[in-house]
Amino acid sequence: MPSPLRVESWEFMSRILISGGAGFLGSHLAEKLSLNHDVLIVDNFSTGSRTNLSNLPKTVEVVRHDITLPLVVETDIILNFACPASPIQYQKDPVQTLKTNVHGAINMLDLAKRTGALILQSSTSEVYGDPEISPQKETYWGRVNPIGIRSCYDEGKRAAETLFFDYHRQYGVDIRVARIFNTYGPRMALDDGRVVSNFVIQALKGSDLTIYGDGSQTRSFCFVDDLVEGIVRLMSSKDPSIHQPINLGNPNEFSMLQLAEKVIELTESKSRIVFQGLPSDDPKQRKPDIALAKNLLGWNPSIELDEGLISTIEYFRTLIQETG
Repeated sequence: MPSPLRVESWEFMSRILISGGAGFLGSHLAEKLSLNHDVLIVDNFSTGSRTNLSNLPKTVEVVRHDITLPLVVETDIILNFACPASPIQYQKDPVQTLKTNVHGAINMLDLAKRTGALILQSSTSEVYGDPEISPQKETYWGRVNPIGIRSCYDEGKRAAETLFFDYHRQYGVDIRVARIFNTYGPRMALDDGRVVSNFVIQALKGSDLTIYGDGSQTRSFCFVDDLVEGIVRLMSSKDPSIHQPINLGNPNEFSMLQLAEKVIELTESKSRIVFQGLPSDDPKQRKPDIALAKNLLGWNPSIELDEGLISTIEYFRTLIQETG
């Protein structure tokens, strides 16, 4: 099992708002932060689940709200995690995805401006698009198709970053921007559609593991506990140079074929691997340069892929048994 998460406390008990707090990442953050702080979860439950909140203390407040609409509450810290993160989910309603990224960012930033709250944006490695360099540094501007089927998410996150830095420059809002690379672990949804959950579910059910393309495209997979610790460290950093995008991810790179073979091995599945056509604008490579996170936050992911996959496989095995 993964090692216990090291949660670093702020100097005082803060009231922390987590938009998208019923989602995969948001719920893990809520669970850790509720140990030492007052937590308010704001979620419209379009992709988030109340089941993800079952382990939270009763002191955690939950408000059903769509952040594309203004919100008036009092808070010290805002973690903006509201947005579908898997291609299957965000492509179901691309206009709403873009609204969540842009209108949602404006509303959360306006709230931070009014209350004086520190605010963190959950950005993504997708801002780099289909990169021409590897590993990807924060100084790389990316290679993104502005009119493709993934653009609602990719360009939405890029626009949100623009808003964050303009609010910082124009209004002095205290911002943090985390560029999150592929993260996996318990509480991913059965219909999440991302590669780790897809492979694990297919293997557990004895179905063919579907690889899109020839399997040579790569990703770098970060276990959720490592990612949450990185977010907490980023939020609590007082470093004067922290107002810049920070990559958070595991730099160990695996091809889709390697991942499929590893999942089959760990699940002891009889599944076969099959190949289908590559979706439009699917990035060929993902590998973060995390030098900034190491230097500014003292953060380095410690959970290896095998260890994290075992925990994830057991979660999905139980979930499949419970749901039939």
